Amino acid sequence: MKRAWWIGVGLALAVGCSDDKGNAGTAGVGGAGASGAGAGGGAGGAGAGAGGGGGAGAGGTPVMCNPVRGTGIKLTEVANGLDQPVGFETPPGDARSFVFQKNGVIFFLRGGQKTMFMDISARVTSSGGQSEQGLLGMAFHPLFATNGRFFVHYSELMNGNTQVSEFRVMAGDPDKGDPNSEMKLLSQQQPFSNHNGGQIAFGPDGLFYLGLGDGGDADDPMGNGQDVSTLLGKMIRIDVDRPANGLPYGIPAGNPDLGGGSRKEILHVGLRNPWRFSFDRATGDLWIGDVGQGSIEEIDYLPAGSAGVNFGWDIMEGDACHEPSDGCPRRGLILPVAQVSHADGACSIDGGYVYRGCKMPDLVGRYFFTDLCSGFVRSIKLQGGMATDQKDEPGLMLGAPVAFGEDRDGELYVVELGGRIVRLDPK
Repeated sequence: MKRAWWIGVGLALAVGCSDDKGNAGTAGVGGAGASGAGAGGGAGGAGAGAGGGGGAGAGGTPVMCNPVRGTGIKLTEVANGLDQPVGFETPPGDARSFVFQKNGVIFFLRGGQKTMFMDISARVTSSGGQSEQGLLGMAFHPLFATNGRFFVHYSELMNGNTQVSEFRVMAGDPDKGDPNSEMKLLSQQQPFSNHNGGQIAFGPDGLFYLGLGDGGDADDPMGNGQDVSTLLGKMIRIDVDRPANGLPYGIPAGNPDLGGGSRKEILHVGLRNPWRFSFDRATGDLWIGDVGQGSIEEIDYLPAGSAGVNFGWDIMEGDACHEPSDGCPRRGLILPVAQVSHADGACSIDGGYVYRGCKMPDLVGRYFFTDLCSGFVRSIKLQGGMATDQKDEPGLMLGAPVAFGEDRDGELYVVELGGRIVRLDPK
């Protein structure tokens, strides 16, 4: 039986999931997985390193701050009154941070003011109380400051299929996106309305990443997670600067060869619904929040340059066998570095960021994440490929959080579906 996880605003960005099949604790990384070098890796520098949506390397001149020692955190409201916001992205080195709504409307925040940037709501389907569709992702080209190129991931109005498109800012006005500049980049048919994934980002290698869910409904009925002939249930990597072979993009040389009939855009396999992922701006490492089925929410981690990794869905859910429920083949699968049980109130993980800001120096290097239903603010450290020192922020509770965001200085924000944006500040 399917369950929708939106609480009172009418969105189940989480997952359609079945009845609980058990619970689990924290799991560690099960080795490095299949090998293969991605292009690049490491931290991105100014301009060339990163895009929005978790890019590495802020670029530009950071704003000075007054660092506060200690690990106490408070939430500072920076915006309210938005209509189901689902993401927060910052172009490299830009004073603006962009908030996009599920309905296809994009604003930016600057100096405490909210300004309309672009409206593509006429092209986006986002209706329905159990809808996981809408405007789901946004990313900025590493050279956005000079070329004005940005990208969005949305569900098409007529059929609900995945559409990733490039847009440009208005000529002479970088504060306005040009809705008439759309160039369709990549499309994917969606067999069901849920598990669309969401995040798009430029990695530290300057390449374009897209996380796609398995296409729904529940329990991956089409077997997409392990099927290398489809993009569903995969992490995709393409080159938007070097189109080739009649496509509006190229295939990076470091993408793995997964065998006959495989899609060459695929970088990693075995994901259920990678709603939010990010790159550590200091190391280029990849962190993924992969939404679970009925028992376990998981956080996955890969060092920079990894390729051809299998995260295990739908053979496994977290560190537990899923199909089959006992004795599943685990060889070659990567386990999560952290996970949260539905028995503890979790329902839909929101992958966050490794904190690299200035205001809270004692928290630098900690990875922050949350969950739509639990609303906790949680962080972990990574040591030897294992999550350690898990910490929940006492007294902090978010209201239906759906995404973390990062500004140009590495300070962290959280998007609440009810319309509020908050920043994590030192207490």
